[in-house]
Parts: sequence; structure tokens; C-alpha cells
Amino acid sequence: MKRRSFVLGSLSGPALSAQLRRGRPPLRQHPENPHYFHFRGRPAVLVTSAEHYGAVLNLDFDFRRYLATLEKDRLNLTRVFSGIYREVPGDFKIESNTLAPLPGRFICPWKEAEPGRFDLEQWDDDYFSRLRDFVNEAGRRGVVVEYVFFCPYYQDTMWHASPLYEKNNVNGVGGVERNEVLTLQSGPLLEIQEKLVRKVTAELRDADNLYYEICNEPYVRKVPEEWEAHMARLIRESESGFNHRHLISQNVANGTKRVENPLPEVGILNFHYARPPVAVADNSHLRRVIGMNETGFDGQADATYRVQAWDFLIAGGALYNNLDYSFTATHEDGTFAYPETQPGGGSAALRKQLGALLRVFNDVEFLRMRPDVEVIRSREEEGVSIRALSLPGRHYLVYVHHGRILRDERPRYRVDNVARRTEVQLDLPPGRYGVRWIDPKTGWVGAQDSARHGYGTARFRSPEYAEDVLLQIRA
Repeated sequence: MKRRSFVLGSLSGPALSAQLRRGRPPLRQHPENPHYFHFRGRPAVLVTSAEHYGAVLNLDFDFRRYLATLEKDRLNLTRVFSGIYREVPGDFKIESNTLAPLPGRFICPWKEAEPGRFDLEQWDDDYFSRLRDFVNEAGRRGVVVEYVFFCPYYQDTMWHASPLYEKNNVNGVGGVERNEVLTLQSGPLLEIQEKLVRKVTAELRDADNLYYEICNEPYVRKVPEEWEAHMARLIRESESGFNHRHLISQNVANGTKRVENPLPEVGILNFHYARPPVAVADNSHLRRVIGMNETGFDGQADATYRVQAWDFLIAGGALYNNLDYSFTATHEDGTFAYPETQPGGGSAALRKQLGALLRVFNDVEFLRMRPDVEVIRSREEEGVSIRALSLPGRHYLVYVHHGRILRDERPRYRVDNVARRTEVQLDLPPGRYGVRWIDPKTGWVGAQDSARHGYGTARFRSPEYAEDVLLQIRA
């Protein structure tokens, strides 16, 4: 295929803000433990319940109101798509989908030459101004932005909505099948993709609250690994002349997959629907952050997505993003009452619960803690999960929950809400310990005590609870 040359405008944009002009280092892997983040001078995990990736490309979406809501709920992450992919109303049975703007309300990196048709040789300055404003506003509120460059086109309707599709641009490109777009053989489309990477990395080079994801769910449409590797190298090369380089995420799989030879440019391995959190243990041998940056298709109950969040972080994960359908272009405060057909959940109550999770983690030495299977001595019971994160002999977080996958039912993941008490048995060294039982819904301490342990198995009896409970033990 003949390659068509595209000449685009300047790569440089105005500085994000006086704050970012100071050039403080961006989010990175923590030098003492690369399974966690370092952000603004301290260890960090990223936890959120965020909108469906359309905050920038949907002109009807008031992102300032949205980011203020995340800050109020003490959450610190959001995920946005570039605009090379979008959806149309009705896709995936999502009501009021932020990723499916109404006619005339879509904005993307390229200038609109005529209604519905874009000039892929001209950048849209309004888009990049909106993108910079979004990242700056998020940074002001302590929210990290995951910017996703690409996404495969799951259905023809999605490809036919893309600016790269032949009927949607004035450049005579895009006359290919949807599975041919994200390949090294896509000719002028590849060149457009490369120029987009260079442009965005230049525009956002001073942002400290940012990391890049190469492609959302490439495995669903079998995007070639060599294309992903090429884009990872390109992101890194595009930033090579800047003062700082941003972390790069690769979306590896739904559920889990053991990564044997990770791309050297990639610092974050993200998974979707990773429940139970096997993906963390499967990749703990790597010096990478392990994240779960999309949830859903497990019903709408808050308990489901709260339990999945706690379970993932106690397993050693450092990033959790619940897909929250209570955010829409008319309900940026997260109060939309979605129908029962919505493919996931999200609510103000859930966001407060995830904020409690983040507060608990910010109050412990998670940087020095590790997932600990050996400490648990409780016998296995159906419908009961006990998981521990520990600094042996010093500090233990033991999470007990009653969520599980029911393979032949809908929704597939259920959390049992029967009130109960549980005895947790642990293999602890002798010593005196402070013991606290914490409600994961609120972060409140329900009961606390101190106990001296000799030799043998230590036994801790919980107060009455439903769904889940957290045991914290400190020497």
C-alpha cells in the first residue's frame, strides 16, 4: 500500500499551568517497590469509580463538575479515550453513554472540515485546549489521568463512527476493514497514528498526573503484538527529549495472563475483569505495577465492585478503576439512575466506599508489605475468601469477603449478604499485637483490642458483619 505523507501543525502547546511549569516529576513506579506508585513525593495506589472514558471527547460533558465529584469522594484516578475510537448511542446497551456523544457534540484531535468529516492533516486546537484543561484540572484535584491512545473497533458501527474511516475524513484514507486499522500494514493510517502519539506526548509533556495506555483491549480483536511494541517504543522515543518520561500501560487481558517477556517500555500491566485477582500473583515475578482498570458485567450491586477492589489491592495490585455508569453528560455529579439493562454499576455510595479503601491504604505501610499466603491458617470454606497483605511480624491486613463467581448464573459474581461472624486463624510470631476490625464500607473501626500471642495458631473472632470485613493487626 502506498504511504501518503501527512503534514500537521506545531507539536508544542501552551504550558498546562504555573504548577506544571515547575516540572515536578510525574507519576512513576516507586524506586523501593516497583509494584506500587510514587506520586508527588509519597507512595501511592490509584483507586477510582470513574466515567466511561468520554470526558474529553464529549463536548456536553462538564469535566470540572465531574472531577470535583471524584475529589469530594477522595478518589484519585480517571481514564479517558483519545477520540480515535468512539461509540454510538445503544452500543453495549449503555444508557446515556459518555463515550457516545450526541450528533455535533464530538471533538477529536483533528479539525472538522465539514459536518461529520475531518481533515486528518489539521489538528483541532480546541481539542488540545480541552485536553490540557482536563489534565490540569485533574492535577489540581490530585487525580491521575490515564490517557488511552487506541482501541480496536469491536463492531462495524464503531469503525464507521471513527474519524479514520473513509467516509469521515477528506483525505481519501480509511478504506480498510476495521481489523486492519491497528496494524503495521495500514499505510497512511499508521502514519496518522504515529503523528497522534507525537502530538499528544508533546502537548502533555509537563503533566505530572498522567500515564499513557497504548491500547484498550487489543486482545479482543487480535491487534498484532508487533504493532503494540512499535507504539510503546514510539511513546518512549517521542518523550526522549523531554525533562521527564511518563509511565506506559499495556492492557494485557481480561481475567489473567502470565506475561513472560514484558515490553521494556511498559511499567504498568493492566487487566480487565480480574476477579478473583489471579493476575496479580501470575505476574508478581515482574518489576511492574499490576492494575485492574475496568470492571463491569457483574450486575449493579455496590458490594460486588467494592469487594473486587479490596480483593485486588490486598492481593498486591496497585490500581483499581470501576466503570461507573452513574456519570453522564447531564449527571457529572454521578447521580444518574441508570436502568436495569446497564452492563455495570456505580453510585455515590460506592464511590464513598472506595474512598474509604484509599484512606485505609494511605494509613498503612503498604510499600513494605507483600501478599502473604503462608500466614493464613483458616481452613478453606466454600463462599469464604481470606486474603492477607503483610509486613511479617509487624503489620497485617487480612481481608475476609463472601463474593464468588457463579458460572451458570447472571450476574456471574455475587456477594452473600448474610450476617455472620468469622474466626480468622493466622500463623503469627510470638508478641503483643493491636487488633482492629474495620468495616470496608466506611473505613470505620468497629472493634479493637490488644492481645498477646505465644506459639501456635493465633485465632481472631470477628464482630458480626455482612459481605466483608477487614482485620488489621499491628505489633
